[in-house]
Amino acid sequence: MMKKFSFLILLIVIGLVTVGCSDDTSGKAENEVGGEITVWAHPYTGDAEKEEEMWDEIIASFKEEFDAEVNLEIIPWANRDQKILTALAANNGPDIFYAIPDQMPQYADEGMLLELDPYLEDFDMSDFVDTALVSTTWQDKIYGLPILQEAYTFFYNKDVVEAIGEDPEKLPETWEEFEDWAAKAKEEGMYATSFQGGGSMNGTLYPYLWQAGGDVITEENEVLINNEAGVEAFSFINKMYENGWIPEDSITAMEHNAIWDSGEMLAVLGSGITLSQLQDKGVIDFAIGAPLKNKEQVTYGTTGMFVIPSNTDNPATAAEFVKVLTNAENQRTFNEVTQYIPTRESAKDIFDEQPYLAQLASYTEYALPGVIHPKGRDIMPMIQAELQTMMEGKKNPQEAADAAAEAIKGAISQ
Repeated sequence: MMKKFSFLILLIVIGLVTVGCSDDTSGKAENEVGGEITVWAHPYTGDAEKEEEMWDEIIASFKEEFDAEVNLEIIPWANRDQKILTALAANNGPDIFYAIPDQMPQYADEGMLLELDPYLEDFDMSDFVDTALVSTTWQDKIYGLPILQEAYTFFYNKDVVEAIGEDPEKLPETWEEFEDWAAKAKEEGMYATSFQGGGSMNGTLYPYLWQAGGDVITEENEVLINNEAGVEAFSFINKMYENGWIPEDSITAMEHNAIWDSGEMLAVLGSGITLSQLQDKGVIDFAIGAPLKNKEQVTYGTTGMFVIPSNTDNPATAAEFVKVLTNAENQRTFNEVTQYIPTRESAKDIFDEQPYLAQLASYTEYALPGVIHPKGRDIMPMIQAELQTMMEGKKNPQEAADAAAEAIKGAISQ
């Protein structure tokens, strides 16, 4: 029977007629592997044919070990939240689906996800990158297994580095060193870096907040964003804006690609997608630096995982498929095609002949997946608004951080 989810979920599915799951697994023991499962995934590249071959290979590896049928459905990224929620609430959703870090705690907190710990007792988790498991865990319980990661760090324009009298082989490692380079870039009429004030906090405030030794909120709802570390992060961003190290429109900008492409910017925060774009264009000679360190060496990097809804009719088979899907060999298969970073250390050898990707892969140990909290997505605009107000000069860093903290407290009390 369908589990009862919160009023929030029910609101989404008003008007739906509840129907039964399509898979008929009646009479099969809950811990018996077999029958049929449905997997929802997304298009991860622009090559549907290559991805189909990838999935055929992964599913075949599962069927070599287990007598079960796997139905794969590729669903679009657009409106994926609503599609998943409505399907699960109507009890006709998949047995496995792809999730990202700000979805997992929402779904887990509502009782919508199957706890995987009972299925992992004899499963070797030691090969997973520790930061990847952060995104799959809520209240000390594992609700997913990770298959891909990213790591954001600075890409430097070597020509700009040399123009400011620095060495591309000795890139900044700390805030202090980066500030020194930023000031030199400003003296040469260039910006230090891009700042997308109208975008996600994952690419703006959060990395600096973590590097300062801070955080936004704990699992126990303790709001930390306005403590000493939080104010230090707000102050660092304010300093960059007031000193002209970032563009004038940074308060609301969504990107600064034109400035970077024109060679008027020292560094840009990016990931594997940035690398692909730079290599495809072949215009900028670049070097990749390690994530910056203040009190901590940390950066942002999302994690992709596969999870199982709590109302699946076939939990044992679904759990075994997710385990097989995320083993080292299938992570190689998946990430060779998608060009994301595997979440198993042993699978990173797919980049042995690709030095830049190998370098990025080495940084996932520093890559936090965002704010792991049911309200993680909701509180982003609240923080963004206060960050923008500060950069407009209407509040100082402490006032902006305090206002953000009060807004977060209001959100989690609802």
